[in-house]
Amino acid sequence: MIKLFLLVVVIGAVSLFSGTAEAAVMGPSMQKLTWHYYKVYNTCENAENFIRHQVGKFYKNDATIAPKLLRLLYSDCFVTGCDASVLIEGPNSERMAPQNRGLGAFVIIDKIKTVLEQRCPGVVSCADILNLATRDAVHLAGAPSYPVFTGRRDGLTSDKQTVDLPSPSISWDASMAYFKSRGLDVLDMATLLGSHSMGRTHCSHIVDRLYNFNKTGKPSPTMNKSFLSEMAKKCPPRTQKGQTDPLVYLNPDSGSNHSFTSSFYTRVLSNKSVLEVDQQLLYNDDTKQISEEFSASFEDFRKSFALSMSKMGSINVLTKSEGEIRRDCRRRN
Repeated sequence: MIKLFLLVVVIGAVSLFSGTAEAAVMGPSMQKLTWHYYKVYNTCENAENFIRHQVGKFYKNDATIAPKLLRLLYSDCFVTGCDASVLIEGPNSERMAPQNRGLGAFVIIDKIKTVLEQRCPGVVSCADILNLATRDAVHLAGAPSYPVFTGRRDGLTSDKQTVDLPSPSISWDASMAYFKSRGLDVLDMATLLGSHSMGRTHCSHIVDRLYNFNKTGKPSPTMNKSFLSEMAKKCPPRTQKGQTDPLVYLNPDSGSNHSFTSSFYTRVLSNKSVLEVDQQLLYNDDTKQISEEFSASFEDFRKSFALSMSKMGSINVLTKSEGEIRRDCRRRN
């Protein structure tokens, strides 16, 4: 069944790349967007080239922009939809929610917006910039240059109370329910969690796995013992208020290279995942099969990633007269 599912993904990705995506492949929100919107409507013909150029300049000096932009896009799309509301500043904005601690890459979006406002004032939305910049950055890290349909508009509100991003220690069932609530399926979940092939996380997100799994006072019984020992050295027990909270790589195989690889799935299969939500992929028949497939075939992972990212980027988008086109991504007009 999974093999057949992946075949459908490959066919869908091919049609998307050719610019002839069918409605059966595209979700309802994706159908509201347009392939090369700014070129089609002659509003800012070189917008995507400008964005790609700026991302390339940033990436050359700092490869961490790829995982940072991925997290920023996820934190935007999975809350109120892909409306760039996560970019708005304010004491009660989404950026201030506990789940969004450590978000980065805002300066990249600001720089790109400044460039576009000089060339095409009031035309390119912050929501489209975030989606396109993320695609270009992860492509430089080794991901496919997946299709990004454009024409999004920017949201008018940003409220930290709306941020319901789940804990990285949730169960498989809870994770699946969360993805389904955003219109995504089991293949999307298994694929998008593969974004953790690069980037870092705080020790506070994994100490429960190391010392108090499910409140047992013991480490996770399924975690590879040598890996458990390795992580315990990097993340000591949290026993004092104000204790430092070190950062560790989500995929030690990729580490400081911040490269997009399928080694994430090899680690899942070896019980060497850093986050519990990632390790949970091994404990369901469907996601275990997907992990085995992606571990064996990097190309299958890349093709599935292309489609799942396109789907995520179309969650609850604003178009036409909805929202606005912000002149400054950090604040409403």
